[in-house]
Amino acid sequence: MTADKIRVVLVDDHPLVLEGIIARLETEASLEVVGAANDGKQALQLIAELVPDVVLMDISMPVMNGFEATERLRAEQPDVRVLILSMHESREYILKLIQCGAAGYVLKDVSSGELITAIKTVHSGATYFSAGASQSLFSQPDLTSPVETGIQQSELTLRETEVLRLLAEGACNKEVARELDISVRTAESHRHNIKNKLDIQTAAGLVRYAIEHKLID
Repeated sequence: MTADKIRVVLVDDHPLVLEGIIARLETEASLEVVGAANDGKQALQLIAELVPDVVLMDISMPVMNGFEATERLRAEQPDVRVLILSMHESREYILKLIQCGAAGYVLKDVSSGELITAIKTVHSGATYFSAGASQSLFSQPDLTSPVETGIQQSELTLRETEVLRLLAEGACNKEVARELDISVRTAESHRHNIKNKLDIQTAAGLVRYAIEHKLID
């Protein structure tokens, strides 16, 4: 094992799916699959032991589904990036997973090359949505969309724009504070001001705004 390999844990309750994904990822020298789990609860235990770089997470699973597993993982292992790999194209699912802390969402019909690209992208700190997921995400207007409220990005200060970018990439207040060398209280204040200025009160809404204004990929 080389130190620069991206360590990946797979979470899916279908053995054949797991075998297929492992076979796809093994073709990429920069990735290493270090473990696999069949449900969210098992995944949390495995991830706590292995501390991978990226977790490839399914949604519909027994014992603990991908929503709860992603949310708990984000709280317990904030440095581990979660990439959702699902057959579900539901906009509601995608928005909810963003709120839970997922760094990206790809559909299971993507090519091996795109899946590998998605893993590398979220590992780098950016977000990734496959074409199908993006189409579902923007298929209907958000009730808190800045287009509807008339709020423009220019009303944010440079610092608030930096904070928004980090929040949209999945950073918590502590991570924002560390990245920008500010106090956690200041980061919380910026977050509060951003939500009020944009009239967007949900994490999913902030992510969508950031994508629309090309603050994140």
